[in-house]
This record gives sequence, C-alpha cells and structure tokens, in this order.
Amino acid sequence: MGEYLDAFINGYKGYAQYLWYEITHPTLHNYFYWLIAISVFFMVLEWVKPWRKEQPKFRKDFWLDAFYMFFNFFLFSLIVYNGISDVVVKLMNNALQGLTGISSFTFDPLNGFPYWSILLIGFLVRDFVQWNVHRLLHATPRLWEFHKVHHSAKEMGFAAHLRYHWMETIVYRTIEYLPLALLGIGLYDFFIIHLFSLAIGHHNHANVKVTGFYKAGVLGLLVCLFIIDQTGMELINAIAWIVGMPILFALSLGPWMKYIFNSPEMHIWHHVRALPEGRIKGINFGISLALWDYIFGSAVIPKDGRDIELGFDGVEEFPDSFAGQFTYGLVQKKEEKTS
Repeated sequence: MGEYLDAFINGYKGYAQYLWYEITHPTLHNYFYWLIAISVFFMVLEWVKPWRKEQPKFRKDFWLDAFYMFFNFFLFSLIVYNGISDVVVKLMNNALQGLTGISSFTFDPLNGFPYWSILLIGFLVRDFVQWNVHRLLHATPRLWEFHKVHHSAKEMGFAAHLRYHWMETIVYRTIEYLPLALLGIGLYDFFIIHLFSLAIGHHNHANVKVTGFYKAGVLGLLVCLFIIDQTGMELINAIAWIVGMPILFALSLGPWMKYIFNSPEMHIWHHVRALPEGRIKGINFGISLALWDYIFGSAVIPKDGRDIELGFDGVEEFPDSFAGQFTYGLVQKKEEKTS
C-alpha cells in the first residue's frame, strides 16, 4: 500500500514542479504556451473572418470556456489526476509483472520505423480510439450526463473545444493509455500528436469557415516544417520546400479535405439540438478525422449549419456555473434511479 501512496504523492509533486517550470521557462517544447499561442491564433481568426458575423467577439460563456482550457489541462492534473494516473500505471505494471514476469511496459513494435510514420500511426490509433470513446459518451446514459457539459455550449467558438467534464479526462485517458503504450508512443511523440490534435479541435469548434484548399495548404506547410526540422535542410532548399509543399498539398488534397479532417461545418452538426430523424445517439463523432464517420456511416451534414440551434433538450435548465457543471452527473436523479 505504501508504494501506491508514494506514487500518488510523487505524481502530485512531480506535476506541480513540471507546471511551475512550464510557466516560468517558455520554450518551443512548452505545452502551456503552445496552448495559449494556438488559442490566440484561432481567437484572432474568428475576429478577422467570422462565419457567424453577428456572434459577439466574446461570445456567451467565452470566459467560462477559457477557464476550462486551463482547468482541464493543468489544474485538474495538479489537484488529483496526475497522482491517480501514476497509481493506475503502477498497478498495471505490477499486474503485468505478476502475470508475465515483465517488469513494465517495454513494448516498442515501431522500433526502426521512420519517425514520421511513428507519429502518423500514433495519431491514427489515438484518433480512432477517441472516436470510439466519443460514441460511447453518447450511447451510454451515465456517460452522456458528463458529456452534456460539452454540449451545453449555446454559441460555438474555439474555446468550447475544451469545455468538458473532468470525468471525460479519466475515461479518455484510461481507454487510450493501453494501445498507445503497446505501440511504444513516448512522451515527446505524444506531445507532437497532441499539439496537432489540439489545433484541429480548436478549428472544429471555431467560428470560422475555411476552404479545403487553404486547409490542405496549411497541412502541407506543417509537413514541410517537420521535414526541414528532421533533416536539417539548407536554407536555400528549405525556402523551395516552404513555397512548393503547400501548393502541392492544396492542389492534390484540397477537394478531399472535408472527407479526411473534421471541420466547423461538420462538427457544428454534432452539437445540433434537434438531431436528424433516426440519429438519437448523435452524428459526426470525429475528433480530428472525419474519415471514421464516413467509413462507419455516422457522417451527416443535411445543409449549411451556420445558424442551427445548439445544445440538447433541457439545456435551458443546465447549470451555467463552473461549480454546477463540475459536480453535474455525479449523483443520479431520483427519477433515473427508480426508472
């Protein structure tokens, strides 16, 4: 029992030290400031070219959602999650050792793969797991109660991406941990994958509408910068790649981007209050990729959804405060218990 208590305390202390270091030492590998930078980018984009022009710059619940961004990624981990997750990892490692004699997760099936393929495989596996977890949040009544926090947004904007109940962190991380561990995805790999997913998630919820050609061009630029970083390319060659790669991606992938990546035009229908007939469990579950919804038949975009009503039946009575949303779903209602 002592080793688990030590794991909890050390996990808490370690994360507190990490968070303080993140805040006081801005670097290119600093998640705290990447979160701020990506958020500011999409906030400015919403202000400069809004999809819903009548929506206020600081829409309803903007500041609540801004707090959620820091709570879900930093404060919740500081308060409890990181310590508990370290205990869970230790339990799993001890169970694995008892069953197989292996002391810890030392799997590395991608050893020898090009680094770009490791990131691509990790991204695809994680996104497919998250797509399935997202469906589970809608299909399971108890989990849906927690997920209502995310769907309580009545106006859509980038910050709504990170408005979600803390219980979702536990559900997502618990289910995605094993497949990523079995692939040998390391912390730095996860950092890159997560930043990419974060930017896509902000975009999906943002009050913007960007054509597939522009999105493909940005994807080409990101791929180009990654290649330059990995190869140490000379400046003259790097400039040619930076100019050519976005154009190549825009021309080749532009028309197909809406079928590959999630988008505001697609994701807003996931938040629609009145779901299409026969789709009571939800539609458009994609986190980063739209691909899974098109493959498994849950992709639905009936028309331009710019001005559709968002939420769910009874959203008017849903708690508006962080405190009310924090505790929402933890205790079943009496009518639910007796039904």
